[in-house]
Amino acid sequence: MAIRVLAIGKKHESWVREGIDRYGQRMKKPYDVAWQLLPHSSREADAARAEESERLLGKVSAQDYVVLLDERGKNVDSPALARTLQQQFDTSRPVTVIIGGAYGVDDSVHRRADFVWSLSKLVFPHQLVRLVLAEQLYRAQEISGGRPYHHV
Repeated sequence: MAIRVLAIGKKHESWVREGIDRYGQRMKKPYDVAWQLLPHSSREADAARAEESERLLGKVSAQDYVVLLDERGKNVDSPALARTLQQQFDTSRPVTVIIGGAYGVDDSVHRRADFVWSLSKLVFPHQLVRLVLAEQLYRAQEISGGRPYHHV
């Protein structure tokens, strides 16, 4: 079992790929991360949001614990994130993290999400969000393992 990230957008830029690879090499089951990038819609605004949301939900299974990244979500600290993920791993529930496209996701994805998580009240470019997510997942792994990466 691994954490799966579904993201709307283009391939990782080289600086993002390097950072994601750096953290990815350090991750161990169940915290190893599989990235699945889905292309942007050719539509705009509401039509794009609806199309991309449908594609994202088509990749989610009924048993998945879905974490939706959204700036209007709940802001949690790293230990709370580690506890949330560990609870899912303890029950063998697959974790899927969703990063929507430029127009976000529609209400169907919000309703399906088990946890709507805000990295910040600020809005970041998708490439940067991917890198921050990789680091936070690695940090959660280290917290859960009782290792000294995270200092309080």
